[in-house]
Amino acid sequence: MILMSENLISAAPPVQVGGRPGMVLPGPVSFASDFGLTSFQPTPQRSVMTAMLTDKLRDSGGAAATGVLMTVVDIVASDPALVAAAPDWTATQDLSLYAADPITRGPIVADAKLIRAGKKVVVISVDVYDGNGATDLRALADAIDSGAHGLTRAGRALVVFARIPRTAAVDADLYSPAKTVGTIQERKPTPVDGTVYSRLAMRVIDPDAGVLELDLSPFVVNQIGTILGGAQAVLAESAACAMRPGMVACDMQIHYLSQVRVGPARASGVVVRDAGDHSVVDVQLVDAGTGDTVLALTTVTLLREVTA
Repeated sequence: MILMSENLISAAPPVQVGGRPGMVLPGPVSFASDFGLTSFQPTPQRSVMTAMLTDKLRDSGGAAATGVLMTVVDIVASDPALVAAAPDWTATQDLSLYAADPITRGPIVADAKLIRAGKKVVVISVDVYDGNGATDLRALADAIDSGAHGLTRAGRALVVFARIPRTAAVDADLYSPAKTVGTIQERKPTPVDGTVYSRLAMRVIDPDAGVLELDLSPFVVNQIGTILGGAQAVLAESAACAMRPGMVACDMQIHYLSQVRVGPARASGVVVRDAGDHSVVDVQLVDAGTGDTVLALTTVTLLREVTA
């Protein structure tokens, strides 16, 4: 899981409960605090979420940025995953998103369903839609089931979570999605300066090689002390786009291999395909502060920019 409700975080006691000694703790505001996330779990095995689509969350083509979609997918999938993994906690291991159409109107709608709960991993599928103005989550869940929802299918994602000890997460007992099944959970938006790209204050070292850096800080850290999976996705997306300016990311696969211990997280890329209408870039993320420990392996597909 990558994000708890900001209200729960701010209400947490100052003493660290869980996690490892000396780890960076989440702050009261994260890079996703202004996504306006609202979720509804009709059953323990399913969660439906909406996110506001503001200009701050769009890519250069005017659609919802792929890093934003990856973030929303990771968050919505974490609720049924945590229910299925209880009493364990979860950490995102693999996340893939395959786009169908860009999301240009909003809100972003994500429908997550449990596929498998094993002894070591939990697997969740997520359908992503352009809400075309729809916001009633209970009605959306029913309409998606009936197939008469008026939404535009934007893509499909698959998330694999590893089971980890509950003690690895800070204040894990403050967040229990099993207790909120059947209720609407709204995370009140908190203003965050800058676009989804600029707010992370990534340093561009060598754009041609996709070398960008992102510091480990309370603004981007999750409950297990590593950089949020969504923030790492934005870093990888930004690295790929720096290597191929004039293109926008559409599909992304991330394999999370280890945690950021020191930082910064450093991206570097290799172009594996250039075609007339698209490019494919492999982006590796490493922890530059621990001798370049590999954090994640990412493949990003980019399309020629088309203004929405």
